[in-house]
Amino acid sequence: MTDRAPTAEPPYLRLALALSLGAAVSLGITRFAYGLLLPPMRQDLGWSYTLAGAMNTANAAGYLIGAMAMSWLLGRMAATRLFLTGAVLATLFMAASGFFTDAGALMLQRLLAGLASGLVFSTGGLLAARLGARQPRRSGLLLGLYYGGTGIGITLSALLIPPVLAAAGGRSHGWSWGWWVMAGLCAVATALMVWPARVLARLEATPPVSAVAGAAPVAAGRVFRWRDFSFGLLGYLGFGMGYIGYMTFVIALLREQGASAGAVTGFYALLGLAVVASSRIWAGLLDRHRDGQALARLNALLGVAAIVPALTSAGPLLLASGLLFGAVFLSVVASTTALVRHNLPPSQWAAGISAFTVTFAAGQIVGPTVVGFIADGPGGLARGLVFSAGALWLGAGLALRQRALD
Repeated sequence: MTDRAPTAEPPYLRLALALSLGAAVSLGITRFAYGLLLPPMRQDLGWSYTLAGAMNTANAAGYLIGAMAMSWLLGRMAATRLFLTGAVLATLFMAASGFFTDAGALMLQRLLAGLASGLVFSTGGLLAARLGARQPRRSGLLLGLYYGGTGIGITLSALLIPPVLAAAGGRSHGWSWGWWVMAGLCAVATALMVWPARVLARLEATPPVSAVAGAAPVAAGRVFRWRDFSFGLLGYLGFGMGYIGYMTFVIALLREQGASAGAVTGFYALLGLAVVASSRIWAGLLDRHRDGQALARLNALLGVAAIVPALTSAGPLLLASGLLFGAVFLSVVASTTALVRHNLPPSQWAAGISAFTVTFAAGQIVGPTVVGFIADGPGGLARGLVFSAGALWLGAGLALRQRALD
């Protein structure tokens, strides 16, 4: 009688990369592709910057609803099933956006797409955290790979939307084709996400490694309390308010400054590639700090990146701004997941991640409309980005006061 063969080790890196397509769908495409479509839509439909920003405010409001519903829904279905369901819904709502020109109808589609993306992004973060628990020494890298998937969506959007808009230039409301192409990308990504969802569903039956030598233990009976993470949550609120103004309006500002279509494509594609690379750049920082240091440092760097386009139109400096912003902003999101993972037992991760996601969404609701309102006044979009940088630096100062739990 032969011994039973040992179970093969799961391909953790490939699982994290495949899981990262959820971040590509929920943020990289569903939210950030709008920044590329905003200039032609605003010109065609006669929008003010306030209304253009309100579209992403609606998206963030939907994201907030999705994040708040996550904990309730997880009590009724598996995280992997919720992950895929949200991706399918996001695909459908993105496609629907190409069929409307009425501002109210488009705002509703942005809200519904935000709701779906909130489910995808938050449940994907939870799945990535669970994956990281199985390889504690690489947990920062695995989390970074998941969140870095947003860069895949940004880069694909940057490479596909401009030629699609150029090809549809002679058609009425040619920007609609941009929405449909993005919906097609979401559909392909959703199909590829089935594999990691199935593997992770099987792994749920196997308990993960709970600790490694030298790792700080987490009290098993500890429960998530908002007051324990108050400064981290406030710092994350500042991040939500600040980063979204940059991502919503930076392309419109580049267009105003006279950047060519090729320059805009290169800027946004490199920003997306920097997001993908960020998973390795900041993995060590996320693993080392149990307090708010990582969140504070990354917020401060983002403030520097956000202020540059408000001060200069020099091409090399703008490119440096995009590269720095891309290399940092999704690692801020990963830092909050790491903060939860370092300080709470696995049973409380869903509650902690949901709280940070709700705070993130609240900041995103405020940011785009405020920046758009400022941009409609004297100083234009440049002054709006000054507000974004200020919100990020305020968030950095608050996050610096977040302490690790005893």
